[in-house]
Amino acid sequence: MNSILMGRTARRCMCSTVLTLAALARPAAAQDARLEARLDARTRELLAPVLDSARIAGLPVEPLVQKALEGASKRADAARIALVVRRLAVQLGEARVALGASASAPELVAGASALQAGVRADVLAGLRAERSRAELTVPLGVMTELIARGVPADTAALAVAVLAEEGVTDAQLVALRRDVERDIGIGAPPTGALLARSEGLAGASFSDRFAGPRQGTTPGAPISTPRRRP
Repeated sequence: MNSILMGRTARRCMCSTVLTLAALARPAAAQDARLEARLDARTRELLAPVLDSARIAGLPVEPLVQKALEGASKRADAARIALVVRRLAVQLGEARVALGASASAPELVAGASALQAGVRADVLAGLRAERSRAELTVPLGVMTELIARGVPADTAALAVAVLAEEGVTDAQLVALRRDVERDIGIGAPPTGALLARSEGLAGASFSDRFAGPRQGTTPGAPISTPRRRP
């Protein structure tokens, strides 16, 4: 009798284990409904492990889904979509390492975009250290947009970092970006426009602390911003 009960118990345990494993594997098969509607089976198969790994790691998955849908809109093939989504997942992971485990999803997305634009991970980490309690989505986004308008990555990163340390608000950074874009639109050099607008915003303190790009910077050299004088 005992052997029969033990056998039934073992079978129940085995059944429970199988169901648990099936539940863990289910996300790979049950993709986002938008992907089901827009992507073919081969593309979804390639994306499944990337999305599942992101979920397990606690990374935001929605940006990955949006990137896949963007690829579908551009009629990219399965391999290309998977490659781009996988690269974004890696950059989200790198952004979290630089910005810290408590970084918000918008911060991670902004950080990943900055990394893709050429901003180095140590710059992200330095900005987090300087503004440990502040949301970094706007400063990182301004960096990325300035780079997209032709400002060298190191120059944009250093300028925004210095301004952030000087206490410039997010709203002021957004206004700065708009002013710089306007100046570039009427023919000003991107770097010159950024420096002029930044000096107008932060005054002499910015000029004193922003020396690297004026003297020429070595590509790939570490960026460091002097600490605020007491």
